[in-house]
Amino acid sequence: MKEANKDPEPTHVERPTDELADPLSIEDAADLTQRIIENIEHVIVGQHDAAEHILTTILAGGHLLLEDVPGVGKTMLARSLARSIDCSFKRVQFTPDLLPSDVTGVNIFNQKTHEFEFQPGPIFGNVVLADEINRAPPKTQAALLEAMEEEQVTIDGTTHDVPRPFTVIATQNAIEQDRTYELPVAEIDRFMKKLSLGYPNPEDESEVLRRVVGEHPIRRLDPVASASDIRRARATVSQVTVREPVREYVTRLANYTRDHGQLGVSPRGSIAVLRVAQARAILEGREYVVPDDVKLEAETVLSHRVRGTSGTMGGEEGKAVVQAALDNVPVE
Repeated sequence: MKEANKDPEPTHVERPTDELADPLSIEDAADLTQRIIENIEHVIVGQHDAAEHILTTILAGGHLLLEDVPGVGKTMLARSLARSIDCSFKRVQFTPDLLPSDVTGVNIFNQKTHEFEFQPGPIFGNVVLADEINRAPPKTQAALLEAMEEEQVTIDGTTHDVPRPFTVIATQNAIEQDRTYELPVAEIDRFMKKLSLGYPNPEDESEVLRRVVGEHPIRRLDPVASASDIRRARATVSQVTVREPVREYVTRLANYTRDHGQLGVSPRGSIAVLRVAQARAILEGREYVVPDDVKLEAETVLSHRVRGTSGTMGGEEGKAVVQAALDNVPVE
């Protein structure tokens, strides 16, 4: 009998440098985070908590979903972060006609060499802004899945690593639901956090107007950190101590959401909480996680992973389930 045809094993293209970064000290890592946050606030007004959330996401090696009404600064927040770090920034405007290859890249035949050459897409950046991600159909949205989970992209059987650090910041239109596509659950679960900025208060909005008269402050924003700094800070985060009582607390929170929602938090979500709590400890200058770190991060990390009784992912129902878990699950 002939052996059944099998897909060939993917060929792996190694990173030019795949060495483990030397961790920063706790003090240096905390100082780095403060420099980046202060730099972001040269452009973004009244969003200190959001700046902290976006930075802890990057230090924890995760991805961020920003959902809100148009014009409140989602894209500008992502750009300010990218400008604060001396690294490659790529932007993808998601539209209904966008193809998966427009995101990941494609092999093109070179007439001179008579060989196929890989032309990388915009996914190959340190910070990738997926603008209005829900305007593209699910097939195109799914082009991000492998890169977000495994930090690699497979094209025609060849696997290409994305650069490190690698973070996807996606914005999502929350208003024109009839002109958008719902994100698959598998993709939502790959976003470590989901944030909503909201409208600024009158004082902050007045300050925004003052700053943008003339040249926009984003044009004057200089980097205060390098990609190497972020890799080293991530190494520091990974060494932050998480003791057994904290791990058990996160497990109980996750199980509460599974018992009180149609779909609860996945193990990936539990891992995300711990990683972000480690990053939060660095912001506070600590080398260990305390339960308050978990409580501070739980809503942004867990709510969008919970499907409430109405069948809707996240939203107010998801937040209510997570808040109930925080209120009812004891710290032991």
